[in-house]
Amino acid sequence: MCGWMMMIFQTVEMKVKIDCEGCERKVRRSLEGMKGVTSVEVEAKKSKVTVVGYVNPTKVVARLAYRMGKKVELWPYVPYEVVAHPYAHGIYDRKAPTGYVRQAQDPAVSHLARASSTEVRYATAFSDENPTACAIM
Repeated sequence: MCGWMMMIFQTVEMKVKIDCEGCERKVRRSLEGMKGVTSVEVEAKKSKVTVVGYVNPTKVVARLAYRMGKKVELWPYVPYEVVAHPYAHGIYDRKAPTGYVRQAQDPAVSHLARASSTEVRYATAFSDENPTACAIM
């Protein structure tokens, strides 16, 4: 049995700068010719390429980088709503497409998502959603 048949059916999302329709066609031709690829979706405005099929993600990235002669990386962004602190240092990225922020695996940023019970108690005491909040404000 061929090696590509042993791979798992998966979706590989990549970030690559697509300048024009010619670049978009070149991306499609480069990836549709690979063994195991069932579909290729190109979103030029987001600089996003999605490949679905029985493929190895590292080989897909390497092939696209070789054929395009550009920097290609796995999709580093997640939707804005998924992140607890989207404007924290290391997460917010001005180059990210609209509605996306950089995925955080950094332990220095992850401490922001965990608030202590004291912090939560003080934050909810002065919240507009708390009907028994301090009326002095």
